[in-house]
Amino acid sequence: MSTPWSKTLKIEDHTIRKYRDGEHKWKRWEEQIFVADESHKCPTYVNRTPPCQGSCPSGEDIRGWLQIARGVEKPPGDMSWQEYAFRRSTDANPFPSQMGRVCPAPCEAGCNRNDVDDFVGINAVEQYIGDTATANGFEFEKTPLISDKRVAIVGGGPAGMAAAYQLRRKGYASTLFDDHDELGGMMRYGIPGYRTPREHLDAEINRILALGDIEVRLNCRIGVQVSMEELDREFDAVLWALGCQSGRALPVPGGDAPNCVSGVKFLEAFNTGKLQVATDKVVCVGGGDTSIDVVSVARRLGKINKLNAQERPELVVHGYVAHDAAMAANRSGADVTLTSLLPRTAMTAAEHEVHDALTEGVTILNGVMPVRIITNEQGMATGIVLSECTLDDKGVPQVVEGTEREIAADLIVSAIGQGGNLEGLEQMDNGRGLIDSDAYYRVPERDGHFVAGDIIRPHLLTTAIGQASVAANTIDLYLRGQEVSKRPKVDVHHFNLMEKLRESSLEPAEYAAVQDWGTDVSDAVVHNYEDRSAHEIAAADELFLGHWKEEARVKRDENVPQGEQVLGHFMERIVALTEEQAVAEAGRCMSCGMCFECDNCVIYCPQDAVFRVKKDKSTTGRYVDTDYNKCIGCHICADVCPSGYIDMGMGH
Repeated sequence: MSTPWSKTLKIEDHTIRKYRDGEHKWKRWEEQIFVADESHKCPTYVNRTPPCQGSCPSGEDIRGWLQIARGVEKPPGDMSWQEYAFRRSTDANPFPSQMGRVCPAPCEAGCNRNDVDDFVGINAVEQYIGDTATANGFEFEKTPLISDKRVAIVGGGPAGMAAAYQLRRKGYASTLFDDHDELGGMMRYGIPGYRTPREHLDAEINRILALGDIEVRLNCRIGVQVSMEELDREFDAVLWALGCQSGRALPVPGGDAPNCVSGVKFLEAFNTGKLQVATDKVVCVGGGDTSIDVVSVARRLGKINKLNAQERPELVVHGYVAHDAAMAANRSGADVTLTSLLPRTAMTAAEHEVHDALTEGVTILNGVMPVRIITNEQGMATGIVLSECTLDDKGVPQVVEGTEREIAADLIVSAIGQGGNLEGLEQMDNGRGLIDSDAYYRVPERDGHFVAGDIIRPHLLTTAIGQASVAANTIDLYLRGQEVSKRPKVDVHHFNLMEKLRESSLEPAEYAAVQDWGTDVSDAVVHNYEDRSAHEIAAADELFLGHWKEEARVKRDENVPQGEQVLGHFMERIVALTEEQAVAEAGRCMSCGMCFECDNCVIYCPQDAVFRVKKDKSTTGRYVDTDYNKCIGCHICADVCPSGYIDMGMGH
């Protein structure tokens, strides 16, 4: 059948045409403007969740505090932008200083700026905000108690502390139980201090405790010193935020040798100051962030040539003895190797952490798996046998025959996964050393019990913090005697236009029962604005990417020692951004799904239908408006909107 579209290009099942027969160039798009009103659509302003926030397990309003840092969203009164950004950031996550340093930043992987040049350095700006809050002594606003009901929180790590914080903001008192000397969980005992400086960690913990009505009971293990029955009698709800402090042993012959230890216990011994030196040859099996911390610490600790048998590092890790700090004076370099099942590009550890470990002198062997541990007559490990491996379609490693090799080792560290220690709490154990949870972080078939963090499934610090926030909401409803409602598809801490209008003294007037249908002139409604943030994420193809010029990311400097310089080097590796650098990097944010006041829609509208809201009525989310009597539906405003904030969706 012949058609005027006879010349076609066939690619698989898709027919692609550029011109009708006889045509050889595009028509001028300007000529189409004056017939474009056939669409019967005019612009509406739609707030969507940006992909950075949608990728953030704790649901931070990242776009919001970046907008504040770059000067688009103004703080109220005489508040500094740093404090305003701090308050916006900590609405979801009370640990900006920690997250800015150690979070592997899934937000940056999801950033739409990757389609232009490079992601926005969200972590770097967050660290600046957190460190500035510490330096200036910013505090949280105190909320009065709304109830005499009290919540027990078992575990003082990121999940437990975040839950205490969110519950206190809702008006509830809580008691934190932890079996350590100090609060902080994995942030204190699982991550080296040169990655999470203790002065910032302590400041962020103390800021939460300063809210008041958060009791702390340290060196107290639930299930041992205090029974579950006692918890149920004393408290109205219980949140289990135990974390996972038990590492998995290597599942190979010889993996139970005395000098085979877990990465979790190795790092805890170091972080408590008990482990001062490692040994001559250390091999760590892993590939994730914990394994990188193990080998980086081992390189810093080094070895002592004549170490007494009673002071071997595995005895310190197991808690039988502690090293004398004076031993550090006799350190020399250790031979440290990390093995991973996965190739370098697929390792779960953060890429820059892997790079730093290599710079510090760690040897990394990729695509290998442990086959067995070589032991001597005393049962001590003297080496590890590795084999090259492949992964089957289920991700299970398979040995490549004929590729075995042996590596000598004095200490073998297993960093292949973690589990919970549920001694005395066996009734909570789901059979895998973890606690089951439903979608609202309730413990199934155990009324009044809730759970958050690694004890559900080991993951990121930010994941534990996000779960704690949701769990706090669920506990609030439980204590009020209300049923939980379905959580939004995009379950994050959203920008709230009504709150912003109230903050700016622009709250809409009271809505009258009888009104004309034409609400565009009514002060009782927010004209022309739609909030789809609870169920839509702004995709890159909805943005006008041509607006953005390539601009290099402002990267933080790093203090990474090379080779033998690493010995005894416990200074922080990351150098924080200056204020000028933080503002510049925040300026690279494309504000996906929200107006950032670029004026493109106003400038390019051929009818002057799109206009700026008067300054005394303007605020974030209410910068531009449309005169529908002038709009002809040409959709140019939507086409040139860099942030994808404008939809042609309102009929006229």
